[in-house]
Amino acid sequence: MHHWIRSELGFADYGLAPASADASFRRYFRVTRAGAPPLIVMDAPPEKEDVGPYLRIAAMLLDIGVNAPRVLGRSEHDGFLLLTDLGTRMYLPELMGPGQADALYADALAALVQIQARGAAHATQLPPYDAKLLRFEMSLFPDWLLQRHLALQLDTRESSVLATAMDALVANALEQPQVFVHRDYHSRNLMVCPGANPGILDFQDAVRGGLTYDLVSLLRDSYVAWPQPRVAGWALDFRRRAQAAGLDAGRDDAQFLRWFDLMGVQRHLKVGGIFARLYHRDGKAGYLADIPRTLQYAVDSCARHADFAGLGTLIATRVLPAVVAKLEGNVT
Repeated sequence: MHHWIRSELGFADYGLAPASADASFRRYFRVTRAGAPPLIVMDAPPEKEDVGPYLRIAAMLLDIGVNAPRVLGRSEHDGFLLLTDLGTRMYLPELMGPGQADALYADALAALVQIQARGAAHATQLPPYDAKLLRFEMSLFPDWLLQRHLALQLDTRESSVLATAMDALVANALEQPQVFVHRDYHSRNLMVCPGANPGILDFQDAVRGGLTYDLVSLLRDSYVAWPQPRVAGWALDFRRRAQAAGLDAGRDDAQFLRWFDLMGVQRHLKVGGIFARLYHRDGKAGYLADIPRTLQYAVDSCARHADFAGLGTLIATRVLPAVVAKLEGNVT
């Protein structure tokens, strides 16, 4: 990396320090130089990470007009990208500031509507968030969380409850208007950028999928929880903004909130499985503590819809207690 920075980029006197890492094999480093704005080097090992999707989606977001990193340089052989720096003020801690949440979420909702409304043509070029992908994602829940992490075996009735619910969750996702979906639009991937808020990161897995998916990622974030009335208020604010931008946002608030709740259940099952996989496959234990919050979202959403009562009960009575017990006992 130093060789590339010196020989290819022509930087002489500079500082290089870790900026962040994420749940993939990518790492990020901040390059600082006297009298120049800081820049970011993404290290994406070519044998493990394909930067092609990142480059394509970055160009799409630039065209849409939201604030995402611009690509300034590339070493294809080494997997390095030189990017503009969106700063160090992540949404997650900033949301905790007194009176900050409403303003920060308003900006994030406006940017999300912009992505969906102005990104319709780009969305047609994205992979579809189809039944096959939705089902694969949810399979991570029984495969990695229930079986691998908890050694929990469901009986025939419980397995039927889960399978029936998954069928309905797929139908709910495909019933919604299909739009440009970031797929990880949450507080660890949004940066506070005054004048161009938010800065948007980690978008390389974008797909064409359900209207409410990114909204769920934002408002039912695995890393921060809000009271249900506030979440519903923000969700309906998004619906109003989406309608004003010409998007189809459902026939009424009730349908929209059902879409939102059930899309959330799909995502929460997936994320629970991903967090367990990150621990067992990749040795990243830091996400385990976020599983209870993630699953509690699913329980609460199921409780608002009678046809999902069985799944809610299954998670609340069998899965969540086992997750908490394992955390508290530090059982590996």
